[in-house]
Amino acid sequence: MSTSSPVADLASTLRRRNEGPVAVLTLCDAKRRNALSLATIAALHVALDDIAADAGIRAVVIEAEGPAFSAGHDLKELTAHRGDDDGGRAYFTKTFGNCAAMMQAITALPQPVIAAVEGVATAAGCQLVAACDLAVAGEDAQFATPGVNIGLFCSTPMVALSRNVPRKHAMELLLTGELTGAQEAARIGLVNRVVARGQALAGALDFGRKIAAKPASTVSLGKRAFVRQLEMPLAEAYAFTTRVIVENMLHPDAAEGICAFIEKRAPNWGKP
Repeated sequence: MSTSSPVADLASTLRRRNEGPVAVLTLCDAKRRNALSLATIAALHVALDDIAADAGIRAVVIEAEGPAFSAGHDLKELTAHRGDDDGGRAYFTKTFGNCAAMMQAITALPQPVIAAVEGVATAAGCQLVAACDLAVAGEDAQFATPGVNIGLFCSTPMVALSRNVPRKHAMELLLTGELTGAQEAARIGLVNRVVARGQALAGALDFGRKIAAKPASTVSLGKRAFVRQLEMPLAEAYAFTTRVIVENMLHPDAAEGICAFIEKRAPNWGKP
């Protein structure tokens, strides 16, 4: 049974609705292949900030309407500023900088974020998928970082991509600019699951509901620690996560969960 809340128009290119404890953000600029214009980037960032403060939301799904998940940055919008006094430098810096900040907001969000990908996800659209914590792709989905084909190397998409897939696979995508199918994307670790065409949203919501059933404090702590330890040397990572797991053990949710496991009963999350 659906528990959807009314749809909120966050911008002409983005909508939000809640499926119970899962927030669904929908890119809805199908005519422009859901390009990440400056306005869309801003709308996504605002939505993420709102969700971060919403204790009722336990997971987030990002989906899109139309034949493309996202074609990346709006190249027409960027090109229009080449006539600026500085050749577009300030506008380019603002666009790519704001996009980088929005991608980092996904990483910093307390709730896990799941991409539901149908169609193509290219350039910054591929970056958006890579920035999410999990990804489900329809069997016809395709991925690429094709900037090299037009003389604009996908330098910022490279950051999220190279933190998701092995080095040589990332370099192959970046250097060839070729499309990669859903099954290959799953093989190299860019997506978690491949489902039938049109079922990516259902698969992502399934992930979201499973996550929502876990204690929010534990999920948030775990996501934050996962991101931080990846950037540390091995010994530092173990020292850091030792401190994290001790603090986790002292949290009421861990005490309740462990007691429930020992007593062979369902846990009562949020119990003081």
